[in-house]
Amino acid sequence: MYTTLKTRTAGSGPSLVLLHGWGVNSGVWQPIAAQLEQHFSVTYVDLPGFGENFQALPEPYNLANLAASVANFLPENSVLAGWSLGGLVAQQIALHEPTKVQRLVLIATSPKFQKSDDWPGIEPTILQAFSQQLVKNLSKTIERFLAIQAMGSDSAKADIKKIKSSIEASPQADIAALTAGLTILEQADLRAELASLSMPVHWMLGRLDSLVPAKLNEYVQQHLPPNHSVTVFPHASHAPFISHTEHFMADFMTTVKESTLK
Repeated sequence: MYTTLKTRTAGSGPSLVLLHGWGVNSGVWQPIAAQLEQHFSVTYVDLPGFGENFQALPEPYNLANLAASVANFLPENSVLAGWSLGGLVAQQIALHEPTKVQRLVLIATSPKFQKSDDWPGIEPTILQAFSQQLVKNLSKTIERFLAIQAMGSDSAKADIKKIKSSIEASPQADIAALTAGLTILEQADLRAELASLSMPVHWMLGRLDSLVPAKLNEYVQQHLPPNHSVTVFPHASHAPFISHTEHFMADFMTTVKESTLK
C-alpha cells in the first residue's frame, strides 16, 4: 500500500520530477536546482523513509509500493528523472504508470544493481556488508556509501562534502527504509520489461562509476530499442550532476529540455 508524501515544487515550465538515491534525500539536487528551475517546474520528492518523508513508510516497503507512492503525486506528462535507487523507482513508475511519464531520465542507475554471472553491477558482498553495518553505525555506513559513490572522480573528497552538506538540512533516513532499500537494490531486476517502454529514455552514466558500471551503455545500445539514448561522462563516477555539473547540465538541456519544449 502506498503512503502520503510531502513534496516541494519550484520554478516554471514543463513538469520535472526528481528522485534521489539511497541514503540521501532531495537536498542532493541542490547543486543544479537553480539552473533547472529556470526552465522547469521542478518537484522535489523525498522517497518514503527519507528526508521530510522519514516517517512515511509503505507496508510492505518494496519497489512496487515506493513507485505507487511517488506516482500518486506525479503530474501528468512529467519528465521523470531518477538517480541511483531513485532511477529504479522511476523505471518502475514508467513501466506501470506510463501516461504520467512523458520522458524518462536515468542517472547512474540500472535495471539490476547486483552483479551476477551475466550482468555487471555491485558485488553481492558489498550490499550485504552495508546491510549488516547499518545496525551497528548508521551515520558511518552512509558515509562509507557516499565515499564509494565518489570513488574514481578527480574531485572525490569535494563531491562527498557537497553531498553531505546538501542533505544535512533534512531529517536522517529511517533505518527500516535504509535496510529495505538495500534489499531492493539486491533483488530488483527490471531488464525483461525495459524494452516495452514507449517514451524517450535517456541514460546518463559515469565511466568511473563502481556501483553502476559504464558497461551498461553496451547493454542499452545492443538490447534496447531506439527510444533509449545514452551519455557516458568520461571523468565522472556515481554522481555526475555533482562532480561535473556543467557537462551534466549541458547534456540534460540538449537531450531533455529542447525536445520537451518542441
